[in-house]
Amino acid sequence: DGAHGVIARTRSYSSDTVDPKVKHHSRLNFVLASLEARDVDPDALPILLDNDGNLTEGIGNNVFLVKDGVLKTPDDRGILQGVSRGVVMEVAEQLGIPVSVEDLQPYDIYTADEVFFTRTSPRIVPVGRVDGRPVGDEVPGPVTKQLLAAHSEKVGVDIVGQGLHFAGLES
Repeated sequence: DGAHGVIARTRSYSSDTVDPKVKHHSRLNFVLASLEARDVDPDALPILLDNDGNLTEGIGNNVFLVKDGVLKTPDDRGILQGVSRGVVMEVAEQLGIPVSVEDLQPYDIYTADEVFFTRTSPRIVPVGRVDGRPVGDEVPGPVTKQLLAAHSEKVGVDIVGQGLHFAGLES
């Protein structure tokens, strides 16, 4: 049924305070956001906002959504520009999937056709619920499935099979 996300009240640090391109996990706001997410849904991962209320990132993951066939991801001025994020955008462009990097609000994620996170492993994580609201009609959605297949081919690893194996869900 996909991962769960919760939009935390705790905000991302402003790029005026901490450079978001520095990769580290010793940020107090990440700890607070994790606690908030678990209060809402024990299985959820937090999604942080910037000071203007725009989506930024999760803890160790980037956020994507699909709306009307367009792959959208938050502007990178306040996030760690993850390698997996970049590869997914490259794969999408190769597949002819339009990519938009823009300011996104919680409303955009609530009304998205699909949502997924990217991270080093397992690369693409479909999201089935955000703040308890179901996302789309199927998880993973058709664009996410396309990206998973193309990404798996690009890196020579069955990402879905690997994820199911390590989650103990393979048949």
